Amino acid sequence: MKILMIEDNESVAQMMDMFFKKEQWEVENAYDGESGLAMFKAAPDSFDIITLDLNLPKMDGMEVAQEIRKLSKTVPLIMLTARDSESDQVLGLELGADDYVTKPFSPITLVARIKALHRRAETVEPAAAEQQSEDDFDVVTDHFKLSTKTREAFLDGKEIEGLTPKEFDLLHTLAANPKQVFSREQLLQLVWDYEYYGDERTVDAHIKKLRQKIEKAGPQIIQTVWGVGYKFDDSGLDQ
Repeated sequence: MKILMIEDNESVAQMMDMFFKKEQWEVENAYDGESGLAMFKAAPDSFDIITLDLNLPKMDGMEVAQEIRKLSKTVPLIMLTARDSESDQVLGLELGADDYVTKPFSPITLVARIKALHRRAETVEPAAAEQQSEDDFDVVTDHFKLSTKTREAFLDGKEIEGLTPKEFDLLHTLAANPKQVFSREQLLQLVWDYEYYGDERTVDAHIKKLRQKIEKAGPQIIQTVWGVGYKFDDSGLDQ
């Protein structure tokens, strides 16, 4: 695995280099936002994971995240932030981060988060050029279809476009179990593949972005069950 670490604190970068090398991962370091973005632009397909600090010189991490997402919707992105503000963390997720880790953090925790993201990202396959039959879809309802092979989802025949890996996995988890209510803790374990750390904002921010993309294709099919969590339900579209 090859990691791009955009981090202005050289001691943090050097420490993580040791842990990455233990995992036999390759890492390239950038110490400001501009150079980090330039490195990604030069070879966008060569990196498996990006870790991105929010507080960067020359170019803020939020702006870097926006530019990265313009170039790639799918590269897994973990934000590292010393900011403890909920609004900062949610904004980072809304800009396209798949996860975030708050400083000071345990290197072992960051390695575990990277492994979890990479396991999910490895399942992504290029979309098939030919038209798919019903049998090619893993989830099929009267209004909705989803294929894990092509990583595509359709609502009433219209593609739900621009889904990030985590948004797709979240939609798949909910749609594969229609009307089943999932708590935020369950979704963190099933979709993010790590134990619940109290980061409910991670789920809420991704649900918000997912809903925005669904609404571009048709009616809303992700429902909130107040005090519990979320569920997939497209049965109301028949009414």
